[in-house]
Amino acid sequence: MKTVYQRSKGLMDAPTHYCPGCTHGVIHKLVAETLEELGIIGTTVGVAPVGCSVFSYNYFACDMQEAAHGRAPAVATGIKRVHPDLAVFTYQGDGDLAAIGTAEIVHAAMRGEKITTIFVNNAIYGMTGGQMAPTTLVGQKATTAPFGRDKERQGSPLRMCEMLATIDGCVYAERVAAVDVPGILKAKRAIKKAFQLQLEGAGFTFVEVLSTCPTNWGLTPRDAIAWLKENMVPYFPLGVYKQ
Repeated sequence: MKTVYQRSKGLMDAPTHYCPGCTHGVIHKLVAETLEELGIIGTTVGVAPVGCSVFSYNYFACDMQEAAHGRAPAVATGIKRVHPDLAVFTYQGDGDLAAIGTAEIVHAAMRGEKITTIFVNNAIYGMTGGQMAPTTLVGQKATTAPFGRDKERQGSPLRMCEMLATIDGCVYAERVAAVDVPGILKAKRAIKKAFQLQLEGAGFTFVEVLSTCPTNWGLTPRDAIAWLKENMVPYFPLGVYKQ
């Protein structure tokens, strides 16, 4: 029988813990395929912090290092400086990267660290129970904002791609959405481009991927995709912000 599709060699043969409809699994697949296509599975180190992706060291076939909450860029910096010949990436959520880890990611970009960051933005704290995140939209409900985010009290959501794109050390920043076939194909190209630039020694590369969280949004997987397109994309426009 002819094989028409098979698991990427960049992924371990293990079931994931992600909720039904969550697109973390899709993003994992895109990163894994990139590592396989570039031939760098054996020379890559990924850094997994605290968050929904905390167990990603069980899923990627490359070497993985756990980091404290928000500190993945600092850990990745240390790995890359000691082993400059390796490809190094962080895989972070919005509660991790844009809250407790804001200073870490900004200064990694400012220093032009030759690492790649995959930023999964689902506009909420996923693992810890659906609290409001720095990327939670105005009016969006969360366990710590039961009436919706109030701009007067909590301010506006952070646009990380736009902010990091203003920093000289950041050589590539793009926002994509892994929720339909065209979006997944664009996300794959962005992730591969980010790793290619890192391998060329260009500098800090950043890919933000808009993702769904049906469980904490209180929606079905299908409705979560529609909600992302109708609400997140207008506030977090897709596209290349730095190249």
